Amino acid sequence: MEQGKVWLVGAGPGDAELLTQKAVRVLQEADVIVYDALVGQAILAKLPEEADKIYVGKRSSHHAMPQEEISRCLVRLAKQGKNVVRLKGGDPFLFGRGGEEIEELIRGGIDYEVVPGVTSALAVPAYNGIPVTHRDYCSSLHIITGHKRQGQPLRLDYEALCRMNGTLVFLMGVAAAPEICRGLIDAGMDPQMPAALLSQGTTAGQRRLVSNVSELPQRMQEEKLPTPAILVIGKVCALAEEFAWLEKLPLAGTKVVLTRPRQRMERLSKRFRALGAEVLELPSIRICPISETDRLQAALEQIEQYGWLVFTSPSGIDVFFERCLEYHFDIRRLSAIKIAVIGSGTARQLEQHGLYPDLIPQEEYSAAALGDALAKQAGAAEKILIARAEAGSPDLLARLQKDFIHPVDDIAIYRTEAVDRESENAGFDLTAMETLAEDERAVFVFTSASTVRGTVEKMTPDVRARMRVVCIGERTEEEARRYGIAAQVAEQADEDSLVEAVVFMDQMQIHKGRPENETGRTETEIHVSIPPT
Repeated sequence: MEQGKVWLVGAGPGDAELLTQKAVRVLQEADVIVYDALVGQAILAKLPEEADKIYVGKRSSHHAMPQEEISRCLVRLAKQGKNVVRLKGGDPFLFGRGGEEIEELIRGGIDYEVVPGVTSALAVPAYNGIPVTHRDYCSSLHIITGHKRQGQPLRLDYEALCRMNGTLVFLMGVAAAPEICRGLIDAGMDPQMPAALLSQGTTAGQRRLVSNVSELPQRMQEEKLPTPAILVIGKVCALAEEFAWLEKLPLAGTKVVLTRPRQRMERLSKRFRALGAEVLELPSIRICPISETDRLQAALEQIEQYGWLVFTSPSGIDVFFERCLEYHFDIRRLSAIKIAVIGSGTARQLEQHGLYPDLIPQEEYSAAALGDALAKQAGAAEKILIARAEAGSPDLLARLQKDFIHPVDDIAIYRTEAVDRESENAGFDLTAMETLAEDERAVFVFTSASTVRGTVEKMTPDVRARMRVVCIGERTEEEARRYGIAAQVAEQADEDSLVEAVVFMDQMQIHKGRPENETGRTETEIHVSIPPT
């Protein structure tokens, strides 16, 4: 068997957009991903479904797998001919024990590469408005591990750290923070030196505590910020409140959970991330083209008999044109056919193929509205070809045939299948999904009835009742209600209204009393301006 290879990849501090382009490419090519506890949820959600995933996390002396066994595991997997990604929070070589793993790879004769990652020592202060260097405040930066063996003191030269007169960043230093602060003061540091504890930086849970070295330990006892967190000491910490930027974004402190098929994620993800949200891409359904029928091919061979071609979803458009390519169908033959689509999102997807719709319902984006509009415009003799999902809404045909019978070929070209959250490669298993559903920061976004079913079908009623949900339309909201979920409904069934509904729900949550220090925000006006598409 041909031997595989290992990549040591830095995942950054948590924000999925801080993952490097090279890291994304390597992850997509991996057979196995061996990942740590500090890899962000948003990044875990983007891991390829096809790759095997092995959790080897370490936190607070609790090890899912000892370091020596992790190193041997990498060698063993590579010798099985697999491409292995060792995915680590932050950077592999900054207190990530990457060097130890490489030593084992060399002993095992395994090829390897290193993909550096954005370190939390720089990114987390930046996301909290703290520049780790500033020529008016300091001339050096020092990154120190605050980790110590249980029952033993930290072995740090506090006098040397004080003499440097620079910014001190302690990673893994929460437990040792009181000892660190006391050691620095005893070594001569001004007790009023600004200091900050930065918790869960670059994620929706980001919080900070700014104080000084003498008072910070007591403040930490009072506020108990969750880990992971980093300790920053230096004059630059005084700039945090003035320079803070993340909490000014409308969706800072919110996790937006997208459940639509992965092929449809990118555009909406970008919009929510631009508003400050932590976006988790957790498709609950996948699109499965139907290839066991030749009905579409037969229709395309006689395409000139149709007066209208109808699409009810962006996925339908993608599958239709994939089939056209497979059948060697010349799309110039569509030039004489009028095209109707259900809404602006479907129209936008059609435009990607150089075509523009002749009909979009004006009042609402629904199957019923599309049927009504098409029934008014289509002549009695014009034959209609509908290319859509297997379980399409019956409202479309019902409205088309309400007053007189339109000749229609309704062809199912794809079906949706639920993602199995109980499989080993699901990434987020059912337990993790239920935990996320109970997170008061999380907003689940449903864009179809099938995304509702695929997400909540196996959740307990108690969990469903606590979910915060936004639905794209009334039919989707009806499905959510069937599972006991109270949902906010977008004013219009399009992405703009969907984004506005999530922002509105988030602002309402702030008014209901979400703690101010969750995001650093105070109550704001309910109306929020949404950047244009």
